[in-house]
Amino acid sequence: MHLTYFTRLRFYVLGLIALTLIQATQAQKIPTPKEHFGFAIGDDYHLATYVQTEAYFKKLAAASPRANLVDMGFTEEGRHQYMLVVSSPENLKNLAKYKSISQRLGRAQDLTDEQARALSKEGKAVVWIDGGLHATETVGAHQLIETSYQLISRQDPETMRILDQTIILLAHANPDGQELVSTWYMREKKDDKKSTDFLPRLYQKYIGHDNNRDFFMMNMKESWNIGKQLYVEWIPQIVYNHHQSGPAGSVVAGPPYRDPFNYVYDPMIITSLDAVGAAMNNRLNAEGKPGYTQRAGSVYSTWWNGGLRTAPYFHNMIGILTEIIGSPTPDTIPLVPQRLIPNGSQTFPITPQLWHFRQSIDYSVSLNYAVLDYASRYRDELLYNIYRMGKNAIERGQKDTWALSPKRIKEIEDAYEAAKKKNSKTKLTKAYYDSVMTDPTLRDPRAYVLSASQSDFPTATKFVNALIKSGVQVHVATADFMVGKKKYPKGTYVVKTAQAFRPHVMDMFEPQDHPNDFQYPGGPPVRPYDAAGWTLAYQMGVEFDRILDDFKGPFQALPYGELQHPMGTLETVNPVAGYLLNPEANDSFTAVNDLLKANVDVFRTTEPSDLEVGAFFVPAGEQARAMLGKSSNELGIDVKGVAQRPTAPLAKVSPLRVGLWDTYGGSMPSGWVRWLSEQFHFPVEVVYAPTIDAGELRKKFDVLLFVSGAIPAPAGETGGRGYSRREPNAKEIPQEYRDQLGKISADTSVAALKKFMEAGGTVLTIGSSTNLAYHLKLPVRNTLVEITGDGKDRRLPSEKYYIPGSILRVSVDSTRAVAWGMPSQTDVYFDNSPVFTVAPDALAQGTIKPLLWFDSATPLRSGWAWGQSYLEGGVTGFEAKVGAGKLYAFGPEITFRAQSHGTLKLVFNALYSTVNAAGGTGTD
Repeated sequence: MHLTYFTRLRFYVLGLIALTLIQATQAQKIPTPKEHFGFAIGDDYHLATYVQTEAYFKKLAAASPRANLVDMGFTEEGRHQYMLVVSSPENLKNLAKYKSISQRLGRAQDLTDEQARALSKEGKAVVWIDGGLHATETVGAHQLIETSYQLISRQDPETMRILDQTIILLAHANPDGQELVSTWYMREKKDDKKSTDFLPRLYQKYIGHDNNRDFFMMNMKESWNIGKQLYVEWIPQIVYNHHQSGPAGSVVAGPPYRDPFNYVYDPMIITSLDAVGAAMNNRLNAEGKPGYTQRAGSVYSTWWNGGLRTAPYFHNMIGILTEIIGSPTPDTIPLVPQRLIPNGSQTFPITPQLWHFRQSIDYSVSLNYAVLDYASRYRDELLYNIYRMGKNAIERGQKDTWALSPKRIKEIEDAYEAAKKKNSKTKLTKAYYDSVMTDPTLRDPRAYVLSASQSDFPTATKFVNALIKSGVQVHVATADFMVGKKKYPKGTYVVKTAQAFRPHVMDMFEPQDHPNDFQYPGGPPVRPYDAAGWTLAYQMGVEFDRILDDFKGPFQALPYGELQHPMGTLETVNPVAGYLLNPEANDSFTAVNDLLKANVDVFRTTEPSDLEVGAFFVPAGEQARAMLGKSSNELGIDVKGVAQRPTAPLAKVSPLRVGLWDTYGGSMPSGWVRWLSEQFHFPVEVVYAPTIDAGELRKKFDVLLFVSGAIPAPAGETGGRGYSRREPNAKEIPQEYRDQLGKISADTSVAALKKFMEAGGTVLTIGSSTNLAYHLKLPVRNTLVEITGDGKDRRLPSEKYYIPGSILRVSVDSTRAVAWGMPSQTDVYFDNSPVFTVAPDALAQGTIKPLLWFDSATPLRSGWAWGQSYLEGGVTGFEAKVGAGKLYAFGPEITFRAQSHGTLKLVFNALYSTVNAAGGTGTD
């Protein structure tokens, strides 16, 4: 039979239609993880790489109307960092509207309660769920994959309600880390050999685990990518940050958390954590999933700012952390008898058993659904409450308030005790409260003013940018203005406290007052989760004024999230003999490094004169002028032209060959310094123990820098501990990494360092690496010891002396070259750091010169310092001659997490040689 032309055409058209329908159906089919990865998420001995995960997220977004893929920005290694925005198709069509509602309620500006309630009914709850921040905690990234698939593919009523009532931000927190860890684990073909142990480098390019310590500074690209979504773009009501591992004998630790909580944020944060935590715990119990622990069952508190889930508390967001067990290699839940009896910390204990990766994935998905179910049921309450907390903050910033803290309570108690000594019948009345809590001088400020005239305004601007990255509203003066009798110039920054994120503002400017937290009266202290005090303005050495009364001026509100760039100046004279750079400005060193790299001469003043000692002088020249003009514009530094060469003695500045210690697997403190060296353009070479042990160091380096953790204490010494990470068998790692193995040893390494210094080299040690002073048998001893009954020194017990990470004030000898540009007193980050007593003969002979010391019995500025009086008179930074070279020893963490800009010059100065015309150095 022959078909007619029209019949054939009809069959052809029908075939095309059928093919189109089939293709459309296939396009809407959501690929399962197993179809994409080749294994189910949670299968034992299998991990997905980020390359595979990125491809899967793209497939999900392409196949489903429930998902949009957002590129948050690049990582430090140059990968795209993605976030899936998941909701109902109808919500995604109106995403801009719901984002605007979330922003308006989160910032709580120009809204009445009635308007806020109307917006809360109209809006959708926004919930952030991330995974993979700490890449060796492999559950995090993989639960994110599984949760994405389930939310996009499931059709059950609960999922449909969640999609209708919430907008879910599923964000990958560390793409680089997942790629490294998964590739490392899967490189072995035999299951029994697979392990995430002994990674050759940090799972974030510079800072590894400290990527969860960067969320008020946001130095790293990944941190700012995340911060932009949290504090500028979306302002979600709930932020869920996945981690591991749970405490032994449990499966997962979650909210609510143990005390103390920070006093600056709204109390609704704590009660909200109780509510969401109850929903999470209850869901696991209902599903027959035991092992959830909370409060005293784990170590996590809500005191500290800086983590991905803790910074949100200071922005009126409910920050959720869970720490879960689990590994692609099956593990066991150990027997912990004290966890087997139900109590308020663990209502449904788990028994010892074998544990598989998939069980952790299932728990994580259940916990995600518990949070999302809560958000969908209490959508309008969550939206209104974040507004209410923001409005509370604004109202507190508009009136006289007094912040309660342990310090203030003690002042009330002391006033009462003093009165009782005079009259034993005195009663404790409200008058004692009023004497402290209505004292007009103790009020909270209405604003902070950062004058544009301060000596290191570029660093002040970096501080302001950290606030802006956190969504803080900042104003800039468009003209000169007065507050009281003080005049401020145009360009000055004003940060008002009458704003929704007031808790974060207060936390960055004001001292933290950590309570005395002991296991029992007279017992050992309870270690804080992280730092006890961290006031960023103190760490960065920023000058600011606390303004207690309201004021007005020519102020322009800066757009949210728009980073600021200081305007430098290049002042010229005619004729010009050269240019001066301020040694107090950190970025002057950046400009100098650029000049030195271009072979432009730079000098420094070496004695006090009409110029500050250590001032940089650059002789006039076309190249110098062009480069300094560029630096002034890009760095915001002020360059001053002068008509004559300075009369003060000058020493030529030469770049030094700098080696920075690191170790196989990576040191976080070293990574921070490596990042800082790149930001300030210092050329630094990473050095490992085998290179040091090989000797002949003077041929390769002028300066060797050892961060905390590098150099162990001598046997029997009471100094700080060294780096204790377990090392792999060399045969078990790739050949390219084997020359990084090894540790600094008391015999071979220290002998090589001594020869290096004797030959004229400089060693700079920080934190526990100041142990080198003991190895060299320098005439110093540990100040923080007591004499035992047998006449031996022992470290002061923590019941008498304990200073976890806090900010302390020290005196500085700024006449020494290593401290040029420093003030006579400065704030340092101190974490039970080394403190020394120098032998009187060494002081008299000048073989050891103190650089930093405590001249007060109460040096605490922010945090917790139990027994701080033991510090008085102690030296915590010194310079010592060792042959023709020298040792710098700084006990405090002067480069701490790239936050301590106020003490960076103590490192920067040491990385230059200043040789005068007579061939001597300007360092003595």
